[in-house]
Amino acid sequence: MAKSLLATALAAASLAVIASCQTPAPAVETPAASAATATPAPQMPAAPIIPVAAAGGVHPGEIVYKTTCAACHDNPDATRSPSRDNLKGMSFQFVNYTLTQGKMKDMAAGLSAEQRAAVVSYVTGRDTTKTADWTPNMMCTGARAAVDMGGPNDATSTHFGYDWRNTRKLSAAQSGLTTAKMDEMELAWSIAFPDATIMRSQGAIVGDNLFYPVAEAGKLYAFDLSDPKKPCVQWIYTTPGEAPLRTSVAYGVLGDGTPLLVFAGIDSTVHAVDPRNGKALWTKPVGSFSHSMTTGTPSVLKDRVIVPVAQFEISVARDNAHDCCTNHGYVLSLDPKTGAQQWRYDTMPDATPLRDRGDGKPLKGPSGAPIWNSPVVDETRGLIWFGTGESNSPPAHTNTNAIIAIGLKDGKEKWSFHATPKDIFNSGCSRNPKADMLNCVGPAETVYRDVDFGASVILGKLSDGKELLYAGQKSGSVWAFEPDTGKVVWRKALGTGSALGGVHWGIAFDNDTVYAPISSVGVPIPGEWDADPSIKPGLYALDAKTGAIKWQFNPEPPPGATVGPRGWRGAAFSAAPSIIDGAVVAAGLDGTLYVIDKTTGKLLWTYNTAQEFAGVNGVNGKGGSIDSNSITAMNGLLLVNSGYGMFGQAGGNMLLAFKPKE
Repeated sequence: MAKSLLATALAAASLAVIASCQTPAPAVETPAASAATATPAPQMPAAPIIPVAAAGGVHPGEIVYKTTCAACHDNPDATRSPSRDNLKGMSFQFVNYTLTQGKMKDMAAGLSAEQRAAVVSYVTGRDTTKTADWTPNMMCTGARAAVDMGGPNDATSTHFGYDWRNTRKLSAAQSGLTTAKMDEMELAWSIAFPDATIMRSQGAIVGDNLFYPVAEAGKLYAFDLSDPKKPCVQWIYTTPGEAPLRTSVAYGVLGDGTPLLVFAGIDSTVHAVDPRNGKALWTKPVGSFSHSMTTGTPSVLKDRVIVPVAQFEISVARDNAHDCCTNHGYVLSLDPKTGAQQWRYDTMPDATPLRDRGDGKPLKGPSGAPIWNSPVVDETRGLIWFGTGESNSPPAHTNTNAIIAIGLKDGKEKWSFHATPKDIFNSGCSRNPKADMLNCVGPAETVYRDVDFGASVILGKLSDGKELLYAGQKSGSVWAFEPDTGKVVWRKALGTGSALGGVHWGIAFDNDTVYAPISSVGVPIPGEWDADPSIKPGLYALDAKTGAIKWQFNPEPPPGATVGPRGWRGAAFSAAPSIIDGAVVAAGLDGTLYVIDKTTGKLLWTYNTAQEFAGVNGVNGKGGSIDSNSITAMNGLLLVNSGYGMFGQAGGNMLLAFKPKE
């Protein structure tokens, strides 16, 4: 068998290396808990088990990897792909899902089941599809086993931004932490999740309960933290179809008093779960296009669930074999009791053939405007606001790189502000593409910047009672708008950003101040931002009325620190910050956590999470980069995800809890 498998793998060497490097998506274990579903999710094809060693000591998946995978995964900084080391930390199910249904399905379409299984075994370094279950020893007993939803004011984190305004602010009463006690903290406990490398999502917090998603595991855990020293598990929801999760968790109470948790997966399936018992009330696949995906956190209202939908055609469109480009973003309003669609808003019309791309096949458009962020819903105004991403093909639609307002009841567009025109961007293209890159367009049609509004917008209320809408863009700009009209009030350019720079995942608001993290300053662009040596990666406190800088926190690399092509990772702030009492909690891509006085910008406390930990669940793990939305707090604990194995960053698998030092 080993010889035949090796021959099969060698035959794969004849496959052309697909030039468009794609970022793998998660895959999951077999569901461990039953869940009622309205619409079954597609089942993942089973992969044969391949022995780790093969004839002559050559693994049968090695040549498949070198021929079809290495160009991207051995160059993670340039290609945004997980590194070879990060792939080793992923589960067999995770990688297999990626190749069969996730982002790598196009690239793996030419592989046989044996070839696919061989390369999965090779990159993970394991020949088993099962991981030991750590949960039995952590299950709650006695009174802690039952979920207590508490009273109407006990829900402290119900959305991406904690509250409906998306401020990412928690008071001392909500968090159990005061600024004075956060200047010296220590690790209270840690939990390591096996076969995980991308800790990207925050949980919903209701009373003593943390409803926490682990993306690669496809699981939602209900943790009881009533005893801050001893977390325990009340129930576990596992996605049907072995599909990994992606969004954070939203919580709300319906008009009839039913509590509801809503979250979504990489496969664009929305899950509605009863927080009292972990049973699914319904699931709803919402992907309409070939590469639709859900990233932004849904919103749960009394009479509807609002779901933003993105797409990752950007990762595959450069390949000449791809029918470019047909995907775009949209927003759905779903019935909270059944998941049935109430209305749909599309960021643009469906793509149609534009012109011959040069080989007799059409280039199609418009496309793009994925919605990566989590919308703000204002029931008083009856409006929903959100941001969009770049175009993937011409013509560059005016709803790309835009802030948009739509009606809550009907989904009709009220206004749209187009921040960066002509931004047609696909991974692997360039502003001056080669003639044989048939899906790429040149400088006459694109500025080629990839400057999405990836950060969720905030509806801030100023001390004078006025409300403004705030948005952070990957261009490095922070914007303020009139919420009813979309009129720009001010714009502050903190550099020009980059595809992975500028304001990436989120901003925060409190006390007439906007807190904006900057991952990369970028390069000067005349008329947009001139070189200013004082502008560096870090955290900026901006006057919410004018955009003026109140203070900035720019950590400098310590002696001997590695400074790569993107600068020092400790200064690159990509994760959404959090405000806890009088402090701002932010983090660098090197895994360093910072607690900063929100008024003065003074550093209060710092901690390096990129290290090994012995989890209280009996699993050893490690921290890594901190990215996405990874910081929250409850019951006197600062909760932080550590590990983000994407874009050449350090993977990890930790949920860390810090407490004031006793």
